[in-house]
Amino acid sequence: MRFGPHNVHENRANSYRSNRLIFATYFSAGVRVYDVADPADPAEIARWLPPTPAGQAVPQSNDLFVDSDGLVWVTDRVGGGLAVLQPEPWLHALMEEARI
Repeated sequence: MRFGPHNVHENRANSYRSNRLIFATYFSAGVRVYDVADPADPAEIARWLPPTPAGQAVPQSNDLFVDSDGLVWVTDRVGGGLAVLQPEPWLHALMEEARI
């Protein structure tokens, strides 16, 4: 079982891009979204913890990608497969506001 941070979404061409919002995966803590509008006081503003796959002690969130439409694609490194997350309306609105 692994724990701790694993991956962050990168501001690449043809993907969601923001200098304010950071999307990250943590092996056993799912997806976390941070607002760094105030770099001295970053805030976790959203999170998603997937269900624990059969045969695993905890989920093992691995890679993530946020597409240009704002969908969050996240994989489980062991056996949980692929999840596609649609942000809640308030987060989607903030993502649009923070888009570069």
